Amino acid sequence: MHEMSLAQNILEIVQDTMSREKLNGPGKLREVAVQVGELVAIVPESLEFCFNVLTENTELSGAQLKIEILPLTADCQDCRQQFHVADFVFSCPHCQSNKINIIQGQELIIRHLEVV
Repeated sequence: MHEMSLAQNILEIVQDTMSREKLNGPGKLREVAVQVGELVAIVPESLEFCFNVLTENTELSGAQLKIEILPLTADCQDCRQQFHVADFVFSCPHCQSNKINIIQGQELIIRHLEVV
């Protein structure tokens, strides 16, 4: 279950950011919004569960993890069409070329922290 290690990494970044930025004093974390690419292959409910387990009985307890899944998108080098990579079939649905560039869907981005 790689969701646990992802949740740990997210929390490390959140804690580092909060301590570095001091975020207007000792505020309480209310929400962490993340974007996760489809190719990362997480189960959102599992990531949220792991996040909740790791924050339980800490200063971050009660914070919500909001997850947005970014579609796996590619660009065909032959016909220049952009398309959603469905079912992990890495060929262009327009011209059937295998010469594609992944342009979205591999990332994990912390979009924002809400601290009150």
